[in-house]
Amino acid sequence: MDNTKAGNLGDLSRLQELVHAGGEQRPAPVESWNPPYCGDIGLKIRRDGTWLYRGSPIGRQSLVKLFAAVLRKDADGKTYLVTPAEKVDIEVEDAPFLAVEMDVQGARQGAGDAQQLILRTNVDDVVVCGEEHPLRFSTQQPGGGLKPYIRVRGRLEALMTRALVHDLVALAAEEPRTGRHGVWSGGVFFPFPGAGPLSAP
Repeated sequence: MDNTKAGNLGDLSRLQELVHAGGEQRPAPVESWNPPYCGDIGLKIRRDGTWLYRGSPIGRQSLVKLFAAVLRKDADGKTYLVTPAEKVDIEVEDAPFLAVEMDVQGARQGAGDAQQLILRTNVDDVVVCGEEHPLRFSTQQPGGGLKPYIRVRGRLEALMTRALVHDLVALAAEEPRTGRHGVWSGGVFFPFPGAGPLSAP
């Protein structure tokens, strides 16, 4: 790693300029960018969705949204902030996004495969749960409860907040063919793993 280059990139204003250089698309085409890796400049996303820069919260939501639009999780399992010119590490405690709002459509028609779950993240991405944006459940320790995530784009996911977990449980239905309990959205059935209860982050 070029330490001088990484030090220069430590200025958030410079990083903001690099993001803008990639265009105003949302989301930006980060999957097609292949910039050089420039190391760790002290960016972190806590499990509660707070962004930190060298230990201090980034208070400007507009800046958080700008950076969130150019996140990418690679096959190595690491999350990066990617511009057309440079790629830097982002430490993520859990998921890079939180799902903070959910709209349920079709439930009054008997739910099942007519139901759609539309979720908004803390950085205002809106996704419709289904084949393209599936739900995933992870075991929470200690206690063995389950945490639901929804894929936002690429390998990036949003963790559902406590309030949404309760809403999700209320939507639980039994899949007739298998007898398993889970939720429907976008014509896809997402079964709850095992017999453990869902729990919030």
